[in-house]
Amino acid sequence: MYFCWVGRALPKQQHQEVGHKMEVALSPIEFAHRARRLYSEREAVVDGDLRFTYREFLDRCDQWSAALQGFGVEQGDRVAYIAPNTHSHLEAYYAVPQIGAVLVPINYRLLPDDFEYIINHCGAKVVCAHPDYLDAIDSIRSQLSNVTHFVALEGSKDGWTDYETTLADHSTDFAPVEIAESDLLTINYTSGTTARPKGVMITHRNAYMNVMGTLAHHHLTPADRYLWTLPMFHANGWTFTWINTARGMAHVCLRKVEPAAIYDLIKRERISMFCAAPTVLIGIASASDDLRRDAPRGVRLFTAGAPPAAATIELVERELGWELTHVYGLTETAPLITFCEPLPEHNDLSAGELAKLKARQGIELVSSGELRIVDDEGNEVPHDGETLGEITVRGNVVMKGYYNDPQSTDAAIKDGWFHSGDAAVVHPDGYVEIRDRFKDVIISGGENISSVEVEGCLLHHPAVLEAAVVGMPHDKWGEAPHAFVILKDGASASEDDLKLHVRNSLAHFKTPKWVSMVEELPKTATGKVQKFVLRGSKTGITRQ
Repeated sequence: MYFCWVGRALPKQQHQEVGHKMEVALSPIEFAHRARRLYSEREAVVDGDLRFTYREFLDRCDQWSAALQGFGVEQGDRVAYIAPNTHSHLEAYYAVPQIGAVLVPINYRLLPDDFEYIINHCGAKVVCAHPDYLDAIDSIRSQLSNVTHFVALEGSKDGWTDYETTLADHSTDFAPVEIAESDLLTINYTSGTTARPKGVMITHRNAYMNVMGTLAHHHLTPADRYLWTLPMFHANGWTFTWINTARGMAHVCLRKVEPAAIYDLIKRERISMFCAAPTVLIGIASASDDLRRDAPRGVRLFTAGAPPAAATIELVERELGWELTHVYGLTETAPLITFCEPLPEHNDLSAGELAKLKARQGIELVSSGELRIVDDEGNEVPHDGETLGEITVRGNVVMKGYYNDPQSTDAAIKDGWFHSGDAAVVHPDGYVEIRDRFKDVIISGGENISSVEVEGCLLHHPAVLEAAVVGMPHDKWGEAPHAFVILKDGASASEDDLKLHVRNSLAHFKTPKWVSMVEELPKTATGKVQKFVLRGSKTGITRQ
């Protein structure tokens, strides 16, 4: 019994719950603090001839944080970057957020008009650019009224602040700020292929949970060395900008994706891990025999960005002896939400059967929340591998919303669920398989045709290097499949050959009505085929 002269004593249970607040905000910046303590003398960054230990790398990040604060950058201010995969770009993922500012990594393959829109839309106070893009920014500089500082990340130019000189002029002493895990970490703009780009607001918690989920499913150690084939700007490099640091791994920068450079770095830098879109993998796996001959086996890689064909997976694993893992996500989900995780019972599958399974998107990561495939009424579809529904997700990796765009936010997030726009089925084992983007599903004579399925079939033809299938208007069927195909060097196949190949493998109504042989396919900076270009016009498509 409690006695108290004034007021009333707390029950015993409440007394036990009173204590000190010990929580620390979930932020990927915490990984840098750990790396400094544990991996200070390990190699952190390789960029050409430059090599930094974790101590040197993180000291540089601290110096840049101090420089940004000297520019007047305050908590919540936006700092935009336009750069390929360089050490200075990587430093931004620590220097900017640790002072509470928001990093805005921009797709460097966009046009100056796009740069102008994104920089103004996010209200960036500082713009940092690689020398290749200084002229593009200068051409729109008069329209960037909110920007107070323009920084050249390498070299110098009139009217631009020199990055390295400014870095050297500052100590590592920046003013620390208190960061909440709900604070914005980055704003990542979507590709804007059919409309203006949307700014995806990723919080510190979103990114942290994605890192932890990836590490829970994929074992990495300080002995691993990561090659930056994936653009850092693309969904923060699938958070490998922070994953590698969390595990004390080496970041090996690659400024331009070229098969010769990739094979050279894999051998010379002892690369054990990288990420790439399926189209990049095709280029790597189809490189000359001279390049592939001495390629080390056992390299691990993630692929995502577009559903990979089973033929591509089989090619990479059979020809190179690499271990491929298919992951799935969106910029809006920080980005990974599923992982095609092999199970012990898959060990007895043939190479072809295993490749087909690995082409699926898989199961949700332990940290990504809840994933459901729902029909038009919001009901979960049966797990029969046939019934089509939309991928929806809720949980700790889903974005805060679209920056300054409540209308688009409300359209994407309904009743607490983010709607992806991806059409998928669920197999009896619970593994998700995307059949298409809903906008890319071809409806021919009332039948739904998955462009992904037809593309996968075409890629099994020995003469086909790449393929993209879209729906085109058809007088009788409403629309019908049109295949755009790139043939392998020295290979030949006619339109009729390819139609017959599909007809012998799939239902007849899925056979392309037209096949165009092309020299290249229009793609985004991350390797996704721009199907709206193929649907809208054949202008610029070169026939072989």
